[in-house]
Amino acid sequence: MARNVLGTDLQDCSRDPLTGFYRDGCCNTGGDDVGVHTVCARVTAQFLEFSASVGNDLSTPNPQHGFAGLRPGDQWCLCAPRWQEALEAGAAPAVVLEATHVATLEWVDLADLRAHAVDPI
Repeated sequence: MARNVLGTDLQDCSRDPLTGFYRDGCCNTGGDDVGVHTVCARVTAQFLEFSASVGNDLSTPNPQHGFAGLRPGDQWCLCAPRWQEALEAGAAPAVVLEATHVATLEWVDLADLRAHAVDPI
């Protein structure tokens, strides 16, 4: 089983909406996941606006790909580099540490993730 940033088993991020690079509800990653979709985030309106402003509109439904669009409060596996970019822009959403893949630590400092944890540790 994959590990999270805390060193324990990776937990599910979201099944509604169904997330993950592999659409398995987890922020699993592998060699074919070039975006590194490993951060389980609870998105906010501010983050969704930021993401759209940098070319990744996550709010607009895309039914042909089974995507209903995200709303504030939804949990979603974000690309680690995008989360870091949002952090630097002051728009980082909260993070579910238990559902954030350990590979995230190649892009993001654990202290920053902890500071944005849904349940701070």
